[in-house]
Amino acid sequence: MGPIKGRKIWSVKVWLGILCALWALTWSVPGAIAADLDLGAKVFEVHCVGCHLKGGNIVRRGKTLQLRALQRNGVDTQEAIADLVTHGKNNMSAYGDRLTPEEIQAVSAYVLDRAQTGWR
Repeated sequence: MGPIKGRKIWSVKVWLGILCALWALTWSVPGAIAADLDLGAKVFEVHCVGCHLKGGNIVRRGKTLQLRALQRNGVDTQEAIADLVTHGKNNMSAYGDRLTPEEIQAVSAYVLDRAQTGWR
């Protein structure tokens, strides 16, 4: 009975540890997301707003940052937006050499968040 009993206790400790870690993540993630969106907003204001004021596009009308346009153009995930910001495409300049990876992720999260709320 010794090994089985010890095994049950270890399992309970492991599950409690996992639950505590998940609980901690649940409470820390919203703050991290808010910080990312704040940084993303700052990056957007400096580097993007000149062409994309309120999610529009002064260079190419159909390439706006509105959710429907992002979906139509296959850039409706944070990863896809980050790739576009990093490497650019057509008239969209590449920012991989001007922004840090953290700034690229933050501005991508910001763009997706704004698109999902209609740029309000």
